Amino acid sequence: MKKIFFLLCLLFSVHLTLAQPTEKQIKVQVSADHADWLYKPGEKVNFSVVVSKNGSPIPQVKIRYEIGPEKQEPWKKDNQVLANGSTQLDGGTLTSAGFLRCIVIAEVEGKEYRNLATVGFSPNLLQATVANPSDFDAFWDKAKQELAKIPLDAKMTLMPERCTEKTNVYHVNIQNYRLGARLYGILCVPKKMGKYPALLHVPGAGVRPYAGDIANAEKGMITLQIGIHGIPVNMDPSVYTDLGAGILNGYPTYNMDDKDRFFYKRVYVGCVRANDFLTSLPQYDGQNLAVTGGSQGGALSIVTSALDNRVKFLGAYYPALADVTGYLFNRAGGWPHYFDKNSRAVNETKAKLETIAYYDVVNFARRLKVPGFYSWGFNDETCPPTSMYAAYNVISAPKELYLALDTGHWNYPEQVEKMTNWLTGNLIK
Repeated sequence: MKKIFFLLCLLFSVHLTLAQPTEKQIKVQVSADHADWLYKPGEKVNFSVVVSKNGSPIPQVKIRYEIGPEKQEPWKKDNQVLANGSTQLDGGTLTSAGFLRCIVIAEVEGKEYRNLATVGFSPNLLQATVANPSDFDAFWDKAKQELAKIPLDAKMTLMPERCTEKTNVYHVNIQNYRLGARLYGILCVPKKMGKYPALLHVPGAGVRPYAGDIANAEKGMITLQIGIHGIPVNMDPSVYTDLGAGILNGYPTYNMDDKDRFFYKRVYVGCVRANDFLTSLPQYDGQNLAVTGGSQGGALSIVTSALDNRVKFLGAYYPALADVTGYLFNRAGGWPHYFDKNSRAVNETKAKLETIAYYDVVNFARRLKVPGFYSWGFNDETCPPTSMYAAYNVISAPKELYLALDTGHWNYPEQVEKMTNWLTGNLIK
């Protein structure tokens, strides 16, 4: 029972960023008057609001709302009592490309219920704000050359309790960006003799254990799910809770004043190192390698694919770390919101701005050469769509965007199904 409970905890943590919010009896529905939630600059938008219980509008319900550009100060705040449980709100317009957001909070029986709708104004015209360093490629070429000098020193430990009839599961650790630094993950390999494609899973933000992608391995591929913190990924969940609240709290800002020591340097080259390991396996087919992830993992999917020409396909949900300088231009920037007024990195020193240009997803997206499948929603308050489009719009490689408009920082099952089908369809031929 203890093992089963631990496995459930692992599975929950793996899918946490992909989980749809729990349904509630009382719902606040906010929608736009264009079915595609898209408008041209200068075009007026009206938001519809319905507050319901058991599917029926609640009469005389109190709401308060705010409307304005996403992640910026709202230009309109008010409250109303909805006689019939519904209303129309004049949202105004934007005069240039961007996103306009309406947030509604209803008070029912002493509790508050919140929802939002975010509409796009010609988001395909959004341009990135982050600088594109002239020595960007040289910087990362040097980093990869330094990585190549570090022996892989791979260690694999079979996990019999997680193996299935068709798949062997291993806890693995390999040497990363310097001697003694390790990268840990869960490797799943089909038991049947043969050559297989490989899929690298890169993680969302946070500190957690991992269970591995057994489901896709059962379909006939090698899968590797990695952590980024240089610690084993099979310990008791309480260890990660303690680390996340302790020494690893705020890790995305570590050494941000130094581009050579910034935390994400070890992470980015670590993803390349994970591919070094995958492609060294005797079961690898030598040709088909993909990478996927959401949020921070969406960012790492793009980064890894740009840095490593062995990657042939990428799948990214709501990528973070994109156009993070947006806030300095009076618009939303990407997670982790380095330059938002509430951020610990809000003092945008010259060194921080120089550093971040080498790590912003936009500058990796510019360099992509492989097909990618992308998916997000307009209501994402963690990774603002403004920032994601800033990266998506600079991609010249084949790309496909699947929008689930009303999603926030989570996925519908249909999104996951489409992403999985796209990846497996390209890898397993």
